[in-house]
Amino acid sequence: MLQRYLLVWLIALSGAAILWDKILPGAFHPFHASKPYLSYLFTVTMFVIGSLLPPDEVRAVFRRWHQVLGGTFVQYTVMPSLAFLMSLFFIDQPELRIGIILVGCVPGAMASNVLTLAARGNVSYSVCLTASATLLSPLFVPIVLYLAVSGTDINAAELAKNSFFQLLTQVVLPVIGGHMLALYHNGFSRLMQVFGPAFANFSILWIIATVISLQEAQLKKVFFSLAVALLVINLLGYLFGYLAGAAIQLNESMRRALTLEVGMQNAGLGAVLAGQLFPGQELIALPPALYMFGCMLTGTILAQIWSIRSERQPEQETIRVSPAAED
Repeated sequence: MLQRYLLVWLIALSGAAILWDKILPGAFHPFHASKPYLSYLFTVTMFVIGSLLPPDEVRAVFRRWHQVLGGTFVQYTVMPSLAFLMSLFFIDQPELRIGIILVGCVPGAMASNVLTLAARGNVSYSVCLTASATLLSPLFVPIVLYLAVSGTDINAAELAKNSFFQLLTQVVLPVIGGHMLALYHNGFSRLMQVFGPAFANFSILWIIATVISLQEAQLKKVFFSLAVALLVINLLGYLFGYLAGAAIQLNESMRRALTLEVGMQNAGLGAVLAGQLFPGQELIALPPALYMFGCMLTGTILAQIWSIRSERQPEQETIRVSPAAED
């Protein structure tokens, strides 16, 4: 229920975080109280996600390495480029520009795997892409951030070093640790298969809801221009992802997986990184948080369109061959 209606739960939880003070003025605010612990929550989430990676899918990354690396290269070139261009065109505030660039350079989200299944895409390839982009994020994200802030007042070298360390310790090592523990401990693996998906999804939703509630006042001021910029990045990400899939000669189901992987970003990671890399500049975390709403909405619609098309295609094929069968 949580995975199938992820967008609904995201809206509900964010609404609860925003309205908490209005409904219970002066009461303990669980979302705001959790702010200092969001990075730890995300690290545990990545550990859980690592435990959920099927061993055969991890081995498939190496078997089909050329297709996986090709798709990962598309993601780490298309999305940062779109984010950089849109940030220049739409946004005047430096904090929001950095936040938009951060949206473009983080790896793909676990939600893309769920929507690939709904879209009748190649789930195996989707999981491989998510794993590859996540494990390679300490290499690509610092490079993108370094190029993005060069020439500004921000120390680009220090930012790249810090982002590498944060991604390594909070993303890559927890994913590897969770996967290895699940691989050699059947009891832990069974426990994660039961409770892991719900915990991972809920924690990401909690992080996004917390950021949205903390930046509610700023969101009202910049919502339209920021929403337009993020929507353009998202839709063009889908378009270029699909075209790139055709260019590297992927079949239709793998193109769908690549399309959703490119357009959907790990918003939770972006929000947590923003708070750690840019302390005191909380506005930077707003674009990644808002992006999750947009990509979940558009991704769900796109997956539904593809699902309906897949259901109709067998009927169309039957209509085409029936005259010949009668002859």
